[in-house]
Amino acid sequence: MNQRAALARIRLNPDSRAVERDLHDATQMHRTLMRLVPDGLGDSARLRSGLLYRLDITEDATTLLVQAASPLDGQGLPAGYGHMEVKDLSPMFTALRPGLGVRYRIAVNPVKRERLPLEQKNQRGKVIPLAGPEADQWWTRRATEAGLHLNSLLPTPLEPARRRGRDAAPLRHSLVRYDGTATVTDPETLTTALLSGIGRGKPYGAGLLTLAPAAAA
Repeated sequence: MNQRAALARIRLNPDSRAVERDLHDATQMHRTLMRLVPDGLGDSARLRSGLLYRLDITEDATTLLVQAASPLDGQGLPAGYGHMEVKDLSPMFTALRPGLGVRYRIAVNPVKRERLPLEQKNQRGKVIPLAGPEADQWWTRRATEAGLHLNSLLPTPLEPARRRGRDAAPLRHSLVRYDGTATVTDPETLTTALLSGIGRGKPYGAGLLTLAPAAAA
């Protein structure tokens, strides 16, 4: 399966006002990152570009990982936003095979749909965030469907994605990061999941699955 995608690592500048704004407003972050992909993609630009992102925070740095099937051009970022490096993911897709051991990381928005009584069968229930064992079960099921057998998982609750602004509609997407090891079971299905992302909340920092060789752990 011949697929192309690029992954950018942006080490954010903590002194940038644009960075500070984006870290507190998921909608603004999404708008900033969409400036990395080509113009003219239409109303479904994120979907067409395949843009996914994740915010990784450590004691030393705050890093944005941005993946897209379209070319990523750092010239679209605000001045002084951060240092960006881009790599081609084609070798990773080529290396995927059944039985391959990998380390993974993903931030997800695990949810379920509320069940309604029969008299409301034509209505849709509320979307309910999951936490704890229910969220772990959700990720295990979605990973299996994506062509991964999980050998381990470590959940880390993250700050919810939020939107700011006086006139903005409220937004609060719960996020959980999972780290662990896994075995590839279906490379083709896994490639599709890597390119399209997993779960809800993709415009707000959820769904980007990254892999590394397990031997590098």
